[in-house]
Amino acid sequence: MKQTAVQWYAERLYDLEMAYNQGVIKTNTYIKGKREAVEQAKEMEKQRMIEFAQLYAVIHCMGDITKNAEQYYNETYGGNK
Repeated sequence: MKQTAVQWYAERLYDLEMAYNQGVIKTNTYIKGKREAVEQAKEMEKQRMIEFAQLYAVIHCMGDITKNAEQYYNETYGGNK
């Protein structure tokens, strides 16, 4: 089973918090890591939704809607914003 974006994000934040609390990383690295984790989790979720839409289309519509799924995601969720 694939790890969800939420699971990955929670684990990443935990790791960052532990490293920060133990003095392994400094404040600026901690903050940068949290920002990067948010962006990575968003991208993971976007890809998961696109894959789901494609799989659904192949199973139920017998077609590939790659561009339509990504376009729908960008219009609904704001794409790379």
